Amino acid sequence: MQTNDSHNKAVWLAGAGIAGLVLGGLIGYMTGTNSPKMEQSKTETSQMASTEDGVTVGGAKMVRTKDIVDNAAGASNVSTVVAAVKAAELVETLKSEGPFTVFAPNNAAFEALPAGTVDTLLKPENKAMLAGILTYHVVSGTYTSADLMVMASKGEMLTTVQGEKLAVVMEDNMLKIKDAKGNTVEIETADVISSNGVTHVIKNVLMHS
Repeated sequence: MQTNDSHNKAVWLAGAGIAGLVLGGLIGYMTGTNSPKMEQSKTETSQMASTEDGVTVGGAKMVRTKDIVDNAAGASNVSTVVAAVKAAELVETLKSEGPFTVFAPNNAAFEALPAGTVDTLLKPENKAMLAGILTYHVVSGTYTSADLMVMASKGEMLTTVQGEKLAVVMEDNMLKIKDAKGNTVEIETADVISSNGVTHVIKNVLMHS
């Protein structure tokens, strides 16, 4: 009886050992195959998120790691406002930490002004006037189109760096900016995200009083 019991016990232990090896191997296989795949998937997703850029403006991809000025410098359709920012010596301001919301008129907006206006404004003796116009297009803080829509629904206004107000309105189911002269200006490209704020490219120059 003792011999049989010993034999049976040895068989049982051997069977348990084999089952353990099989189960352990299976767990090891699952861990060794599924986990890296899951980890790789997470890594790929993270890389996609970190390298994803914003909208394209003037043929250039706007990169979230660049500041407002550096992003604008690469866009061909806002070259006039970039030149104006340089002439007004506002480059360092708009490259600072901010954050800022900039309503940047496209080149066509400046071309629509009376003949000679831009050339006059770009003269050194008119730097203060030019700075006043440009800072009327800048607001402290970050206001995306979603934020602006909420403001429009509440009838709230923006206070520009220049000191005067801009109204945010919904007109013809479109988000627009209304200046001190009562002109409503369309947004051509919204939510150009930069490292120190957001830019909205607009179709007209905003006029203050």
